Amino acid sequence: MNKNSWNADDYSQKASFVSNLAFSLVDILDVKKDEKILDLGCGEGTLAIKIQNQGANVIGIDLSEEMVLKAKEKGIETFVMSVTDLKFQNESFDKVFSNAVLHWVKDLDKSAKEIARVLKKDGKYVAEFGGYGNIKFLCEAMDEVFLTHKDFGEFNNPWNFISDIEYKKILEKNGFEVQSIELIDRPTKIEDIKVWLDIFANGITKDLTTKQKEIFKEEVEKILKNKIYSEEFGWLADYVRLRVVANKL
Repeated sequence: MNKNSWNADDYSQKASFVSNLAFSLVDILDVKKDEKILDLGCGEGTLAIKIQNQGANVIGIDLSEEMVLKAKEKGIETFVMSVTDLKFQNESFDKVFSNAVLHWVKDLDKSAKEIARVLKKDGKYVAEFGGYGNIKFLCEAMDEVFLTHKDFGEFNNPWNFISDIEYKKILEKNGFEVQSIELIDRPTKIEDIKVWLDIFANGITKDLTTKQKEIFKEEVEKILKNKIYSEEFGWLADYVRLRVVANKL
């Protein structure tokens, strides 16, 4: 898998929609004072702060050291850590929360096992991430450009957009009772498709030359112009989110 790299400032300025669209997810978490809550993939800490301000004790983890430092600056206790290898004792948390992270995880079974391990009995798990069909047009366009330009190498899709049925089975296998799970169509306004590619697809293009990267972005934009762009609405990325609420048995 091509690993994406993250620039915390760019993400905060140009991809704030990712956190903004998840504020309702925090409401579903139903935070209680003094609860210990783990935020998986906390990023720069936008949602972790919102949770902490409601009286919870929040710990955040992220694979990006730069993101972790930004979250620390906001007053969140954070660690560089993988969701498939949580360095916490069994039953350490009352609740686990995650937004826009788990579609980057190839082994969702292993992550579910770890989430269950660190949750207390009856602990609540609330998550949202890219689900089956997410950014279908974007993925097809990127694949087409790689196929056209053999010198780019092979297109390696870094995402894991799972269905609600498949993820429900994984959670139940790992000791969860699923309260609700659904795929949500959420066409999402993007200011500039090339900027989106710079932020979210830099792992895909990391081995390309500067010129090849520009060709890639220009051709992806051209392919998508007739699919997810209109004069009235601008760019609307074909986002599909998988939202789940579950309890550890």
